[in-house]
Amino acid sequence: MVALVRTVAYLGLEARAVEVQCSVAPGLPKFNIVGLADKAVGESKERVRAALSSMGLALPPKRITINLSPADLPKEGSHYDLPIALALLAAMGVTDAEQLTEWIAVGELALDARIVPSPGVLLAAIHASEADCGLICPKAQGAEARWASEVPICAAPDLASLLNHLKGTQQLPPPERGEVEEPARGPDLKQVKGQETAKRALEIAAAGGHNLLMIGPPGAGKSLLASCLPGILPPLTPPEALEVSMVQSVAGTLEEGRISRARPFRAPHHSASMAALTGGGLRVKPGEVSLAHLGVLFLDELPEFQRAVLDSLRQPLEIGSVDVARANAHVTFPANVQLIAAMNPCRCGHLGDPALACSRAPRCAADYQSKVSGPMLDRIDLHVEVDPVSAADLALPPPAEGSEEVAARVLAARQRQTARAEQTGVRSNSDLDGDALETFATPDEPGRQLLMQAATAMRLSARSYTRMLRVARTIADLAGAEQVGRIHVAEALSYRRQAPRA
Repeated sequence: MVALVRTVAYLGLEARAVEVQCSVAPGLPKFNIVGLADKAVGESKERVRAALSSMGLALPPKRITINLSPADLPKEGSHYDLPIALALLAAMGVTDAEQLTEWIAVGELALDARIVPSPGVLLAAIHASEADCGLICPKAQGAEARWASEVPICAAPDLASLLNHLKGTQQLPPPERGEVEEPARGPDLKQVKGQETAKRALEIAAAGGHNLLMIGPPGAGKSLLASCLPGILPPLTPPEALEVSMVQSVAGTLEEGRISRARPFRAPHHSASMAALTGGGLRVKPGEVSLAHLGVLFLDELPEFQRAVLDSLRQPLEIGSVDVARANAHVTFPANVQLIAAMNPCRCGHLGDPALACSRAPRCAADYQSKVSGPMLDRIDLHVEVDPVSAADLALPPPAEGSEEVAARVLAARQRQTARAEQTGVRSNSDLDGDALETFATPDEPGRQLLMQAATAMRLSARSYTRMLRVARTIADLAGAEQVGRIHVAEALSYRRQAPRA
């Protein structure tokens, strides 16, 4: 007899249909799994054997063959345990094989037959909704699966409860949706003393989703400014929150089905490898740039990152996605991030202070800053100098304006961009391109003349020219102006600096 159970394979944020076929035939006792399975899937037979044994069931002394179809699609992960066990039980006549065709099953089996969580349940639930069938998943991930749709979801704590539910002798309660987490309160801009230029640049970056580079000596407040950014960004919309949760589900970081509307903030250490930043590994997983999707990727001590690692971010920053190509897989993860970077002006960090600067200045600064390639710097919209803070500045009372007031202006500017979204099809000004850029970001005649003069004097590339238009459009949105004017162009140009030559 051959029994069939449906499950999925994950390729990036795509769930592809997989059919688990089980054949129990006469012959020498053997348990084989075929169909391009990795080591984790190959070990499923031992977990399934132990789980059935804990329930008092023994495998029949026959030739058992599990085929994962299509055979040319790589199968990775432990979520194949449950569909393999169900297909085997159906082939043994323990459960109804016809009934299982109405479900998609995912989940890892413990040795005592408990069904434990596995990454990607949210994607499987969305696939089940599209296929118009139910989903069988671990009880701990029922709340996560419920966010996808109203399809039937059977969230079982163990294999025995699942079998009783399928037979009708036990009724498992339907899961409820997980909680929506309130955004955690981070540092407030009132904690930042001075640095008005940097705070203004941070506001512009938040309003338009622009990339920002802060250059200043140690202790000037660059990291504090970056940590204040989540507090002034608008919350995720429900579709955006689901999109971010899909990435977290694949990465296995979505706990108890809780979905947050706070934008992700990722700050990897400068020793991070290319695979850690862009994704990859033996089992392809999303990297930091994808985990920060629709949020902020903060790179502190930018020149300390390996140059090849930084250059691997060029494509994600330009197109909003990252392609991970491996010998056994080629997947695409979303990576629409806002890059916030910080760096010292030189290795010692005190280039502008004659009393502290090293004797190699200014060659020290040129060598240090050249570690970041020109094309990488060209993709950063705003460059701002963060001056050192004196003791007199620290003794001043907190500024009157904090994150709450700045967040209100940022939200108003984002709402203007949302109102244009029906015509532009983009979320923020940082994504404006083509006809939409020409229509909404073309400055008036004085602004156009200033931009042309600056483009010639500063030798701006075509990419830099486009990014200046986007920044000017954001500054106009913050001011409530319908058209980009000369004053908006002038401020946008003030945040631009020529990249040092390598």
